[in-house]
Amino acid sequence: MALYVVRHHHAAEQCPAQDPAMGAMLLNHLSRPNVRQHGIEILGEAVVQGEHTLYFIVEARDEGRLREFMQPFQSAGTLDIYPASTCARVVASGGCAASLPVSELVPALDPATACQQAIDAGLVVHRAHPLNCETSIPALLGGVVMPNAHFYVRNHFQIPALDPATFRLTVGGLVERPLSLSLRDLHNMRSQALVVTLECAGNGRTLFEPPIDGEKWDLGAVSTAEWSGVPLAEVLDRAGVRSSAREVLFRGADGGTLAGHPGPVRFERSLPLDQARDAEGLLAYAMNGEALPIQHGHPLRLVVPDWYAVASVKWLTDIELIDRPFSGPYQTDKYWYEWERDRQVVREPVALQRVRALITEPAPDQEARCGELAIRGVAWSGAGPIARVDVSVGGGDWQEARLVGERKRHSWQWWELITRVQAPGIVTLRARATDLAGRSQPEHAEWNRLGYGNNAIQQLQVRVA
Repeated sequence: MALYVVRHHHAAEQCPAQDPAMGAMLLNHLSRPNVRQHGIEILGEAVVQGEHTLYFIVEARDEGRLREFMQPFQSAGTLDIYPASTCARVVASGGCAASLPVSELVPALDPATACQQAIDAGLVVHRAHPLNCETSIPALLGGVVMPNAHFYVRNHFQIPALDPATFRLTVGGLVERPLSLSLRDLHNMRSQALVVTLECAGNGRTLFEPPIDGEKWDLGAVSTAEWSGVPLAEVLDRAGVRSSAREVLFRGADGGTLAGHPGPVRFERSLPLDQARDAEGLLAYAMNGEALPIQHGHPLRLVVPDWYAVASVKWLTDIELIDRPFSGPYQTDKYWYEWERDRQVVREPVALQRVRALITEPAPDQEARCGELAIRGVAWSGAGPIARVDVSVGGGDWQEARLVGERKRHSWQWWELITRVQAPGIVTLRARATDLAGRSQPEHAEWNRLGYGNNAIQQLQVRVA
């Protein structure tokens, strides 16, 4: 179905609505049952008051059929039909006159549809194609897990649209028994459910000074879900890992053109074999009790608890055991901390999530009244459960917040502090998390070239009246 804007204009003395019978005929012609019989859908209509001009936004199979349907209006005046687009489609394609991108490797979800769904869910869109959007801080309030529609989205390429009926996961390389597993095969294997927080390594990039190139993440590129699927170790054991294997390579169906590479590349990441076994990795086919949504890797994705989410490869199609360090573009070119120290470039791979606390309530610049003030939020760390969260109000001493519920190993920890603010004015709130591994948030995260791992102590202001 194509989108059109239809404009009808008639002279004032020929206004069809002046004739009750003609007006009724046109209303019946525009009734939704009659419209559908013609293979047309009217998405919106409006008459410009006093100007005898009518506009429609219409979906139709082709312009010829639409013109035939609009013939009664053609008879009453002029009729103009314009091929149209949506705002999401224009932005996803990169301009009003540009064509939508086409996936180079596999069938893919329409970028405009994916973008519009994210907007409708209230996500904060940073890029329409490839789709990248974060969860708004108000949406973080309250739940142990994030509803699927509100879970942040990070992509490097177009979203693959894989057929679950024909999907196969291949396990090969340095294994004794190469595997080709259907979704049914995976569903019939031992299953496990884990509540895991995933965070983009670039979360908080906008807070670095000076500014850094890359996706302009604020603090909402983090979410938690209950993931269900097959333990990675179960599949590796079935395949029989050979003694010469050193790394496990995970390959997604998503891919495309990348600067500096002669042909299309796939999104690939690897883990050292011992870390892949120890990390409690999960081959997830469900998210929060529902089939994995397409934007989160349907029909199968890897979930690696505690690691930054780049390790949790989506649309997983291949697992390969290899005997050497993997050197793909998303393994060696990106997702490294890179600093200049003593005129030397120092690099360190992005791995475990850094400890961080996030204030979710009150919101920045929210107005509060003098007296009792509730400060709430979440905290998480890849190195261990949260040990404590401390809060400073108005530049005062650190106060220990109460951890809500049991300590979590792989997911965020809710916390709260109920305090009092006696004087009106602008009050600064700060929150600092410490994990059981002894790691605590720094005042300022060290600037790095690609803008990863910014876990500086969060600071926001509220107005107290």
